[in-house]
Amino acid sequence: MSPLPKYFDGIRIPRYVFFVTLGGLMLFSGLHVGLILLMHQIGTDSIVLVHVVLLYWVAVSLGLTLYIQSQMRKFYEDPIRRIANAASQVARGDFSVYLRPVHTPDHLDCLDALTDDFNRMVEALGSIETLKTEFFSNVSHEIKTPIAVIMNTAELLRNDALPPEERREHVETIIHASKRLSTLIADILKLNKLEKQTISPQPESYDLCAQLCDCALQFENVWEKKGVEFEADLEDAREVCLDAGLMELVWTNLLSNAFKFTESGGTVTLWERTTPTEVAVCVADTGCGMDEQTCARIFEKFYQGDTSHATEGNGLGLALVKRVLEMMNCRISVESAPGQGTAFTVIIPINEGEQHESDG
Repeated sequence: MSPLPKYFDGIRIPRYVFFVTLGGLMLFSGLHVGLILLMHQIGTDSIVLVHVVLLYWVAVSLGLTLYIQSQMRKFYEDPIRRIANAASQVARGDFSVYLRPVHTPDHLDCLDALTDDFNRMVEALGSIETLKTEFFSNVSHEIKTPIAVIMNTAELLRNDALPPEERREHVETIIHASKRLSTLIADILKLNKLEKQTISPQPESYDLCAQLCDCALQFENVWEKKGVEFEADLEDAREVCLDAGLMELVWTNLLSNAFKFTESGGTVTLWERTTPTEVAVCVADTGCGMDEQTCARIFEKFYQGDTSHATEGNGLGLALVKRVLEMMNCRISVESAPGQGTAFTVIIPINEGEQHESDG
């Protein structure tokens, strides 16, 4: 429940109801005395007097009860009924519901706290629903594209008169689209497992610098083919305690993006630095760069800031990177500007034991 203000005092009867009730009882008590004196003056029988007084107080009690009940209905029953109706709307999928506070800010009670929590819950559910809708829309689009390529190219292959060279090109197109579809499905499954935490990190001590070298060498053919210069500045060794398999996914995705967005003649740089409390690893390129709006959304699922390279990825790589690093208490930042390249920096916290082991 939301933190309650210091003047919170539980469910309270409005102040004016208290004074009206108190004043009414005092007034009716005075009338009671006057009624008895009047009936004595006119010589009313004592039995009749008792019955009249009883009927009088029954009427007073009934009136006060109805008044208090109406106030309770106004301030508590009706708001609870509105919350119940709103909850029913949310259950039917309407996340546009908003409930106003029952009382003024200086007289908040638990109903107001409940109302505030309900509004925040509905807002969160609405955001989740929007994300889920966008996710399925994006997945459908991403899956539909390679399937359409495969189907159209397969239709072309049905032509027996195709020259062998064109046939080979069409086969390569189908293979490329199939690999893209396979990669997309694998990334979706990985991300789903990471978000549901069915994959849990298995930290172990290993040489980070050796892992970075191995990951970079996987792209040797890429930088030679594109004519991209690769520079690395790493320590001889640096021991860290992380899940090596998951961290390999991080470095592979960051290096893949760097080479993908760097044109011929550009440079991709990989460096690593150590301080007493953390290890910093940076993957930088001299590619097209990104504006502030793109940088703010770069870790969203399926978001691709540069649509010219959309056929080379599915927009899930950086979402995977972000999730993996969060699971291992690491963080990532990005610095970029249009036409000036991009630099992703991963910060890995280290404890004193790991630092001494590496120094030794």
